[in-house]
Amino acid sequence: MAQYIITGCYTAAAMKGMIANPSDREKAAAALIASTGGKMESFFLTTGDSDFIMRVSTDDLTKMLSGLMVAGATGAVSNLKTVQCFTSAEFLAAQKAAGAIAGKYSAPN
Repeated sequence: MAQYIITGCYTAAAMKGMIANPSDREKAAAALIASTGGKMESFFLTTGDSDFIMRVSTDDLTKMLSGLMVAGATGAVSNLKTVQCFTSAEFLAAQKAAGAIAGKYSAPN
């Protein structure tokens, strides 16, 4: 399964709702990811540019993105960003593969 890091921010309206009615946002996010066939690997609340960060595994990026669209459409989150992440072993394999094909590329000089 491919892994992705997803970050985002809660809107003022969402924060008002969380103050008035506290809820487990990890559980809610995990249920949404699961509904797209993915799996929440980790979830953290953060300080700085983002309010939360999730690591998600999925075999179907399109379905996962549809779930993020649903979350964004509620108006509760903003600034959603998704990047693919790789394990050290996956990156090592990419380095080896790059070495095997490096001689086949000619830079534009």
